[in-house]
Order: sequence, then structure tokens, then C-alpha cells
Amino acid sequence: MREVLSAAVLLLLLGAVLSLAGCAEMHEATGLATQQDVFQIRQDMAAAQQAAQRAKSEVESLSTQIERRVRDQTGANERQVAALTKQVDSLTDTLTTLSARMEELGARLDTVGRQMRTITPPATAPRAPGTVTPGPGPSSQTPSSTPPMIAAPVPPAVPPSRPTTGSLQPQDIYQASYIDFSKGSYSLAIAGFREFLRRYPDHELAGSAQYWIGEAYLSVARGFTDASQGDKASESLELAVQEFKKVLANYPRADKVPTALYKEALALIDLKQPALAQARLQYLVDNFPRAEETSLARERLASLRGR
Repeated sequence: MREVLSAAVLLLLLGAVLSLAGCAEMHEATGLATQQDVFQIRQDMAAAQQAAQRAKSEVESLSTQIERRVRDQTGANERQVAALTKQVDSLTDTLTTLSARMEELGARLDTVGRQMRTITPPATAPRAPGTVTPGPGPSSQTPSSTPPMIAAPVPPAVPPSRPTTGSLQPQDIYQASYIDFSKGSYSLAIAGFREFLRRYPDHELAGSAQYWIGEAYLSVARGFTDASQGDKASESLELAVQEFKKVLANYPRADKVPTALYKEALALIDLKQPALAQARLQYLVDNFPRAEETSLARERLASLRGR
């Protein structure tokens, strides 16, 4: 585009030169050059210069607009590519973790299978028949007064108790899920704890499993907050509140109830719901005065009421 406008400027200048040349020819033909001719030539030169300046300004303006649009489009494309790359990396990490978990579970199943194959009940020893002690001679018999020597029967061996051969014990599922949580694999941890609760809803660790689901959502919310993704952070905080509520509702005697109440209140504070947060903190203070979280709850209550 700059080349086209530059060519236009050159044409205008060429026109001015041709006008000067025409005036020169007139001077040669008549031998006279009036002041009017000189003034006209100067006007033509000034107009040509102004036109050239305007054309140059337009070229620079259009070039700036084009470059800005190219930069904007390039930046948008780069951001889209970066977002897609991040999603692909996240999915790849998830698949890698799942593959490792599957290999671990497969190894455990193989171990259990080998144990089952190696455990076989021992054979029962046959009962020895009665035997007669022969005498020194071929016709000699055992005296009638001596009873025959009969071997004592061998009692059948009692097979050892077989170990539990289930694919996994409840503690195994719970521990694997907690390991996922400690590694930051919150989606896997949530899925593992939910599976634990589905299989063993009345287990002594059920209340703790429910608590860790809420804690996992709370950790996910913090990650979204750090990434300046407020909408997703709010969604995760709401899920955390729901899961923490289930601890008290479903497992009121669980050890994690005070902690769940306190963490629920923190999530409500982050959700800008101070009234609900105060209610949960007050419930914690009133019903669990000896819990470790009670002193923290009192401090939070004082802070909220002082606002």
C-alpha cells in the first residue's frame, strides 16, 4: 500500500514538473515570463507538496492500523494456542496418573492371585492299619494274651485360615485416595474417596473420607483463585461447602466434624457470605468447645463482627 501511495505522490510531483516545463516552453516561445506565471507555479508546487504530505500521513496511519490488527490477531491466536496447550498438558498428566494407578492395582491383583494359587490344604495322613508282630519262626504267632499293635490314628490337619482375597481392602482405597490428594491430584482423590464411600458408607473412616472431598474442592478453588479465574473458583467453593455440610449431616460423630465446620465457614467467607459463616462458626463454638478449631473460630467470629 505504501508503494501505491508513493507512486501517487510521484505522479503529483511529475505533474508539477510538467507545469514548470510548460511555463518554460511558453517563456521560450514568447520570450516573456510574467509574475503571474511565477505565482501560479509556486501555487502548484505548494499544492503538490500538500498532497504528498497528506498521502504520506494516510500511508503511515493505514500502516499503523494494519500492524495493530496483525498484532492483536497474533496475540489472540497465541493465547488460544497456550490455553489449548495447557489443557492438553493437564489431560496428559491425568492420563499418566491414571495409567500409574492402573498398573499399581494390576500388580496388587497379581500378588493376590499368586497367594491364592499357593495356598492349598495339606493332604490328610492315611490311618495306619493294625499290624501283627511276627514271631521268630514261620509258625510262631503272637500270644493271645498280647493285643495286636495298632498305630494310633493321626488327626486330620486343620488348614490355616485363608486371608481375605478381595481386590482391595477399605484402608487401601482410602490410603490411595489420600496419596492422590497429597500429590495435588485432586480429581483422582475426589473420585477415590467417593468410591470408598460408595463401597463402605458405614466404615469408621467414612467421615474422614467425606471431609477430604470437601478439602479437595477447597484446594481446587484456591488454584483457580491464584490463576485469576474467579468464576471457577466460586463454583469449587460452593462444592466444598456442600461436601463439608455432609460431614455433619451424615457422620455427626466423626472426628472431622469440627474441622469441616471451620473449613465450611472459611469457604463461605470467600464466597462473600459472612452471615452464614458466622452461623457455622457459632455452631462450632457452642457444640465443640474443646475442639482445636474452636479458638480459631472465636477469632474469626470477632473479626467478622468487627467489620
